[in-house]
Amino acid sequence: MHSWILRRSTHTTAPAVMPRAPHAAPRTLITTALLAMFLAPLLRAQTHDRVRVVGSSTLFPFAAAVAEVFGRQGRWKTPIVESTGTGGGFKLFCKGLGADTPDITDASRPMTDTERQTCAANGVGPVIGIRVGSDGIIIASSKRSPPMNLTREQLYRAVAKAVAAGGHLVANPYRRWSEIDPGLPDWPIRILGPAPNHGTRDAFAALAMAPPCERHAEVRALSKEEQKIACQTVREDGAWIDVAGDYGALLGRLANAPQTIAVLTFSYLDQNRDAIQAARIDGVAPTFQSIGAWTYPLSRPLFLYVKKKHVGVVPGLAEFVQEFVSDRAAGAQGYLVDKGLGPLPKGFLEVERAKAMRLAAPR
Repeated sequence: MHSWILRRSTHTTAPAVMPRAPHAAPRTLITTALLAMFLAPLLRAQTHDRVRVVGSSTLFPFAAAVAEVFGRQGRWKTPIVESTGTGGGFKLFCKGLGADTPDITDASRPMTDTERQTCAANGVGPVIGIRVGSDGIIIASSKRSPPMNLTREQLYRAVAKAVAAGGHLVANPYRRWSEIDPGLPDWPIRILGPAPNHGTRDAFAALAMAPPCERHAEVRALSKEEQKIACQTVREDGAWIDVAGDYGALLGRLANAPQTIAVLTFSYLDQNRDAIQAARIDGVAPTFQSIGAWTYPLSRPLFLYVKKKHVGVVPGLAEFVQEFVSDRAAGAQGYLVDKGLGPLPKGFLEVERAKAMRLAAPR
């Protein structure tokens, strides 16, 4: 189809050989310009020789595993998978169309309205969102430490920059866990957590900090925007330590710091149970079952976002997405579950699989 369009677009330049009346020239120029605007992203995308995926550090090991299996099939080149963080992935994905932009961004939170608007403004649409599984955010500690049992209220008071106290919001006064609750360990509050470009940071703030914070009368009196700032801004006094790289880098630091905790994802617990453990949250332990049933309070969905306009232009794009949500990959007994992905219930997975199959449907 594209070669036909190329010949047609070349043919429209024929006025250089077959002169038209002067009054026709502006129309020809406008037509040629419009065709060039329409074709430019498609032609740039044609230089893609393999699928390119960016996005979530949480999804990186899952996307890399699918890419490896996909490449071994021999029909398409092994996709390129980069860990940029969810926020960084959306920035790259929404930048535009073409060979210098990714085809897929994976995300540990839904795309925001602002990100959708950026994509639309840059011609990146339609964007197809597909849920690939579930995950749980865990509060991890070294196996050398006693296990912790935390509530979301306690997490909010340990992490928030400002907390509700005496009818006001005040700068976080807590320096030790035992100051929050005498039943907690007498450890300094020291939390290794994802940097702002990670979807896990956003999800932790929304799932762990916001619900208890928003119950306080001091916060309910604020506007919605003020509530978000008050409840989802982490402290900056050294108690929370941003980790910008791969979450795997936290594991070594945790092993040698028995009074430190880290905000991680369930896949790291599942793959490193000999070194780390996870706290119960509101009395519920993170397991495949509690995450899949959404009874674990810090459960969340995981997504792929796909550029529809790259499908059929980038070799293997639709097929890669179909592999990701196939039963052998994301099903209850799939190879991604072996790596820590929380599988969707069968009915939910079938809905997402149908979306993936429609990607390859004739347009």
